[in-house]
Amino acid sequence: MEGSTALKRGDVPRRHIESAVVRFAGDSGDGMQLTGSRFTIATALAGNDLATFPDFPAEIRAPAGTTYGVSAFQINFGARDIKTSGDVVDVLVAMNPAALKVNLADVRPGGLLIVDSGAFGDKNLRKAGYEANPLKDGSLSDYRVVEIDMSQRTLEAVQPVGVTKKEGLRCKNMWALGLVYWMFDRDRASTIEWLKHKFAERPELAQANIAALNAGHAFGETAELSGELGAFSIAPAKLPPGLYRNVTGTDALAWGLLAGARLRELKLVFCSYPITPASGILHALAALPYYGVVTFQAEDEIAAVCAAIGASYAGAIGVTSSSGPGIALKSEAIGLAVAAELPLVVVNSQRAGPSTGMPTKTEQSDLYQAVFGRNADCPLVVLAARSPADCFDCAIEAVRLATTYMTPVMLLSDGYIANAAEPWALPDVDAMAHDPVAFRTDPEGFQPFARDPQTLARPWAVPGTPGLEHRIGGLERDVDGNISYDPENHQRMTDQRMAKIAGIADDIPEQGLEPGSAERGIAVVGWGSTYGPISRAVTNLRAEGLPVAHIHLRHIWPLPRNLGTLLKQFDRILVPEMNTGQLVTLLRSEYLIPAEGLNKVTGKPFRITEIENAVRTRLEAAA
Repeated sequence: MEGSTALKRGDVPRRHIESAVVRFAGDSGDGMQLTGSRFTIATALAGNDLATFPDFPAEIRAPAGTTYGVSAFQINFGARDIKTSGDVVDVLVAMNPAALKVNLADVRPGGLLIVDSGAFGDKNLRKAGYEANPLKDGSLSDYRVVEIDMSQRTLEAVQPVGVTKKEGLRCKNMWALGLVYWMFDRDRASTIEWLKHKFAERPELAQANIAALNAGHAFGETAELSGELGAFSIAPAKLPPGLYRNVTGTDALAWGLLAGARLRELKLVFCSYPITPASGILHALAALPYYGVVTFQAEDEIAAVCAAIGASYAGAIGVTSSSGPGIALKSEAIGLAVAAELPLVVVNSQRAGPSTGMPTKTEQSDLYQAVFGRNADCPLVVLAARSPADCFDCAIEAVRLATTYMTPVMLLSDGYIANAAEPWALPDVDAMAHDPVAFRTDPEGFQPFARDPQTLARPWAVPGTPGLEHRIGGLERDVDGNISYDPENHQRMTDQRMAKIAGIADDIPEQGLEPGSAERGIAVVGWGSTYGPISRAVTNLRAEGLPVAHIHLRHIWPLPRNLGTLLKQFDRILVPEMNTGQLVTLLRSEYLIPAEGLNKVTGKPFRITEIENAVRTRLEAAA
């Protein structure tokens, strides 16, 4: 926690701090994601900037009390600009021994541990792999530990409501939330209203949860533990004026796809098959039929992408989504869209590892797959979102490029972006420039694969338009749409498809610098969700006077036309990636520059200090 100014609010002396990192952790049945999301909303309403990191177990239902089933939710919030979910945890709320064991290493020395002592019985200790009770053996001496029997206090709080013991214990997360609300001076009103709505059909459960929430808050006020717990105040962040809401990457991406379709005056048809962490996009869009969105849950990945291609053939914008394993299954059909030159948006919410890997953990290891992962010369556009809010703009850009150039576009997100949240200034979509798609309607001189001289895109002819009948498929064809095995024709068509994608570099912004300037030194180049830690690290290093700059790529393929020239202005290039060096390979092959990788494949995002240390090491070596 940053800050040192003391102030007094009411009868509670509160210390003013600039920011704090809080993590709620417990069994996957303890409601940690719900607890974290409610704290996030209350924090947003308080005006703080924030970033979150939900961390899910991979098992659908691991044995209760084991380390395999630990679920956590981390939030970094403050009065300053927040770029990441936080390097180290200031306050860990641990609902059982397993949660403590899994998350303790991330708590800073001197950090606060709030533990449910009622859950630290012999059985739970054994399940978590403890030989002795850490609350009694001195192993937590580097931390401030507050032991509270939350289970018992929750049961006492809900006893007047008359719910069962099992139902009462399920309110324990609200008791913990109430306590943390008191610590950070959060308003309970929004959570109380939400609980009433959520349990409208079972008002006794609403009452029990509200009673637990209020009891946890009252405990902070009356237990005289303010010296141990700490009572803090964080001023609102100085955000640009506007109407804000909290948004996850999943929601922003879904809304961006809809906005992109409406700007092009097209129907959005979203075809998908459930897979972690991409499934949420289907859920979000399925709730929007009022806006003309059509959603289709297919029986498998191949059916989903083929249905999306069919929608585009019929004059809509077809969209499909998946994660790495599902993208592999879709690859042949994506090649069909390249060969048939139909617009298609493919969302890839990346996750960790090959095959099933670690499905609930994050990674950036599908860049090779996105740029090169199809048979033959099969070029398409690749974009990467940098943050939850950025997903909205990236989705609009994906629809624009797909429909302008009659090509598939792969939009890369990842598990961190999909599930994380941040404040988002609501855009005025009505004020955005509408650019309706110009379908071909004139049959005179129609050639299905004749090309626009500027974009090299073929015409988009909706089936059923009189005089525009044509054949389409995956076999090579000539400009009239006739199947062709002529060698010269195949050379010409392949070259034209490649040139079409390469030419998109003239229709995207030139690459700029984030913090920094082209002053030799070292350029830190990133893409996707590494934006937050790189941005904060470079800002910190430049404040120390070090020659470092930040370049962050949205357009991965084709690369911005000025990128090579920009990179060659620096002495060294460092590329932090959550893979084993995929963008490094791309930059080296395209520009023949000695880019270096900073690689991490732990399933967790980079820490700011990891990037700072890597830059310092290289600058010291060059001195």
